[in-house]
Amino acid sequence: MRVMPEEPDETAPPAPEEEEEEDFARMLEESLQPKSLRAGEPVEGKIVALGSDVAFVDVGGKGEATIDLAELADPDAGVEVKVGDTVKAIVISTSDGIKLSHKLAQSAATREALSGALQSGLPVEGRVEKAIKGGFEIRFSGQRAFCPISQIDTRFTEDPSVHEGKSYTFRVIEFKQEGKNIVVSRRAILEEEEQERAEEVRKLIVPEAVLPGRVVSVREYGAFVDLGGGVQGLLHISEMGWSRVSDPTSVVEPGDEITVKVLRVDEEKGRISLGLKQLQADPWKSVVNDYRVGQVLNGRVTRVADFGAFVELAPGIEALAHVSTFPPTGRTDEWKSSVAPGTEVVAEILSIDSERKRMGIAIAEQGSAQATRAKDREIAPGARLVGKVKDHESYGVFVFLDAGNTGLIPLEETGVDNVDDLRKAFLIGSDVEVIVLAVDPSNRRIRLSAKAVKEATEKGEARDYVERQQAEKSESFGSLASTLRDAMKRREK
Repeated sequence: MRVMPEEPDETAPPAPEEEEEEDFARMLEESLQPKSLRAGEPVEGKIVALGSDVAFVDVGGKGEATIDLAELADPDAGVEVKVGDTVKAIVISTSDGIKLSHKLAQSAATREALSGALQSGLPVEGRVEKAIKGGFEIRFSGQRAFCPISQIDTRFTEDPSVHEGKSYTFRVIEFKQEGKNIVVSRRAILEEEEQERAEEVRKLIVPEAVLPGRVVSVREYGAFVDLGGGVQGLLHISEMGWSRVSDPTSVVEPGDEITVKVLRVDEEKGRISLGLKQLQADPWKSVVNDYRVGQVLNGRVTRVADFGAFVELAPGIEALAHVSTFPPTGRTDEWKSSVAPGTEVVAEILSIDSERKRMGIAIAEQGSAQATRAKDREIAPGARLVGKVKDHESYGVFVFLDAGNTGLIPLEETGVDNVDDLRKAFLIGSDVEVIVLAVDPSNRRIRLSAKAVKEATEKGEARDYVERQQAEKSESFGSLASTLRDAMKRREK
């Protein structure tokens, strides 16, 4: 049986090879036909001709369009265009030919760039147009953004106008409503830069290092100094100068550029102690040559404590007049009334310890023998002196002789048998005349006697009586002899 071939079925779907050939032909035909453009569509073309007001742009198979030269050229800025330049634009009209705009394309590109900057975290450069309520208007080409005043700098801006007209790098922190609401921050960039610098600065901050810095703020106890990258150290008031500083603003003010020395670094507490006086000559190094015990000179009281008064003898040279060097008055702290801070005084140097930077002095009364450096008495055995009662003890009475010299009248030398009568016989602050019995310079001890004065006085009075009696007898005898002579002369006559 012979089988005849089947007739082809014209209703059957085309083979795959035939379908691919038809799709290719259709796409080729469509590519050769110009497409119509829609308003708002971005395009890129090449300038093919320049007219008096417009430039003709070839947008490929989409036809030829025009764009105002004013959008492309800026004679004032020296910007010119020429045939062959490529330009990006946006279609703004198709009703009477294709009309393009380059500025709108720039704005769209800027919005796209700002949106991308938000996603990528990349910084963008913008210009501060003007200060507005709460912040600043920032321009990125044709796009406007807002920078809050707190985000324009790491420090508070007292005068917003100082930023107007300046170009900065910003970080996009908000991008809303398709670019209609954009918020940027310059502070974020500055803080990142400071953090990077801080890492490098911390490597340099070690004890004894000398570094430049800027005074950030001043407080009553000192000043905070920025060493770079936001790393701050404290310059304490006591480290500002060798002379005592009462007001830090008299030495530094915010914004001052200064050089400081690193004194201590506390990593755990994050504290850095700085010094300014350490970069100046230490006046105590010349104390040994310039000062001596017994020297009397002028000074100024800087402060008063319960244990004494501090007196500045020269810039950076401060001495202590201990409370024990003031004459007793019988009233507590009355000595302070004569040494108020700022008072000019005359002081005698009692001791010098240059290694510990300490000096002991006694304040002399103006016009006194001590102040004029003409002491007319010597504390030596046998000397008869007048002092002031300073204190009582069960074993005797302490007597203030002069600054730095206090002696003891033992109970047996007081002339008082009953201890309870000491306070009545020797009132604190009252004058008492004594005779020096013994002096022990090594132990700074002086032994005195009030009884010896009484005895010496009594002996002196007895001697005076005897002398008067002898004088009277001599005068009487002289008178008697004269009378006898006169009588004998009369008898001879």
